[in-house]
Amino acid sequence: MNEIQALLLGLLQGLTEFLQVSSSGHLEIGTALLGIKSENNLFFTVILHVATVLSTLVVFRKDILWLLKGLFAFQWNEQTQYVARLLFSAIPVMFLGLFFKDEIEQFFTENVFFVGSMLIVTALLLASTHLIKKGNNTITFGRAFIIGIAQAFAVLPGISRSGSTIATGLLLKTKKDEVARFSFLMVLLPILGAAFLDIVGGDIAAEESIGAIPMLVGFVAAFASGLLACSWMIKIVKRGKLIYFAIYCFIIGLIAIFAA
Repeated sequence: MNEIQALLLGLLQGLTEFLQVSSSGHLEIGTALLGIKSENNLFFTVILHVATVLSTLVVFRKDILWLLKGLFAFQWNEQTQYVARLLFSAIPVMFLGLFFKDEIEQFFTENVFFVGSMLIVTALLLASTHLIKKGNNTITFGRAFIIGIAQAFAVLPGISRSGSTIATGLLLKTKKDEVARFSFLMVLLPILGAAFLDIVGGDIAAEESIGAIPMLVGFVAAFASGLLACSWMIKIVKRGKLIYFAIYCFIIGLIAIFAA
């Protein structure tokens, strides 16, 4: 992988992680189009995801500082309960990561037909939110767990993580601004946990085959584009314009299927 390819994939990851179009699916399609053949692409993908997690930390820095302040008060206050719901939502995807990691990795094999099919699933899920009335529910532990299940399905390339979690929250009639914030914050633990497991498991050796410079270029590109996309996506969710992402995913999904 050269620096230009890493730059393009980094930009693609940063933009699509927060837009509801599946970053993993676009990375699989982008990898196939760029002709990148490497068994270590999964580690590079994790590096890009860590970059977008850092961009999330920057965008939501005030919320995170508020949560930490309440958490270290060591009381069952509003912040501690919110953190507990975030942890609760992470249970499904952590279960998959711990016990089915090898099976999940088998889906990341540049199978464009499968990615296209999952993009259409994402499109249908996003479109369904256009048919319901907005609600004013808050995120309870039960709703957090259901949204967490939606996030677990998003380990499949082509299923948008933000799309599935935000759409599920809206289908549960949760407030738009609340579900958007919860969706972006809930990804922190699974992504950082996945990065930790890959490093501990020895996948850090992938850096030698891909190269340190392309890794760095991809990381910076994903971080910078992630900052823009995250801020933009919050405004889009509040305005309820998800149908456009549904149309986009459907079109790209069809193209991927027929091009496979």
